[in-house]
Amino acid sequence: MANEPAPPRFAAVGAGRMGRGIAIAFAYAGHRIALIDLRPRTPEAWQRLRDEAQAEIVASLSSLAQLGVIDASQVERIAARVDFVNAAEAPRALAAAELVFEGVPETMEAKREAFEHLNRHCRDDAILTSTTSSILVTQLAALVRRPERFLNMHWLNPAYVIPVVELSCHPGTDAAVLARTKALMEAIGKLPVVCGASPGYIVPRLQALVMNEAARMIEEGAATAEEIDKATRYGLGLRFAALGVVEFIDFGGCDILHHASREMSVSLDPGRYTAPAIVGRMVEEGRLGLKSGSGFYDYAGRDTAAYRRDVLSRTLGELKHAGLWRAPADETLS
Repeated sequence: MANEPAPPRFAAVGAGRMGRGIAIAFAYAGHRIALIDLRPRTPEAWQRLRDEAQAEIVASLSSLAQLGVIDASQVERIAARVDFVNAAEAPRALAAAELVFEGVPETMEAKREAFEHLNRHCRDDAILTSTTSSILVTQLAALVRRPERFLNMHWLNPAYVIPVVELSCHPGTDAAVLARTKALMEAIGKLPVVCGASPGYIVPRLQALVMNEAARMIEEGAATAEEIDKATRYGLGLRFAALGVVEFIDFGGCDILHHASREMSVSLDPGRYTAPAIVGRMVEEGRLGLKSGSGFYDYAGRDTAAYRRDVLSRTLGELKHAGLWRAPADETLS
């Protein structure tokens, strides 16, 4: 026992797909992490789950190696940083964890049972998070012994690849806890973004609209799936990779969005395309974006020419990465 290593500082509760992805993200960054299964199981059932989780983690890392992102020799070393913890060993692992990710099934019953364990065994200064995609942080905070140290953290799949993690706080979340959580996530290469206790976070709320509209266009015969995907990958997606959605509004002009929304609300569906009141107010106030000096962002004192060059540089970078940028013709063609 004297030579037994201390439990990891990080713990993912729930050994399913999300827990495994989070485990890879921390292991990739050099950290040991406990992957905890709270469900009592027979030794045989636990071994099957452990073998399955370990095989998936190794397979995911092997895919990165096959793509040349990591060396094949690193796969086993990274995977070995994940400690598989069963229900009997969970109290010790939870007691040592500084940051805990709850990732059990998406029911209040499962969440309540999981947080009962966390409340009993986690240390007082631990930061607790839920990876739920459907239950509001304000609902879950009531289940936590120290709600000031609790927030939701929504990861985007694959969790070990996509940098953005969405941090959703409730009114009682301590600002210092949020700052510490952001710092820990940045330290493993993640890009935390903060949102309120609103359904859909940021990314799922936006992408649900886009995906539903794409399906509707196919249903209406407006375009094929192949043409829509080509347009989104190399038009919509490419531009939004270079410019954020709100930045894009300001860059083109809030008035453009206002007029385009009005036309589509008439010709397609007012429920889907009528612009929110904030857009109309901004147009009335002359806050059109970059061209007027203010919009959703304030451009006062900004070198707009340099900013436009930066946007062009970002866009060209995306085009070159996609292999779509062509050099100019050397000769004049007939």
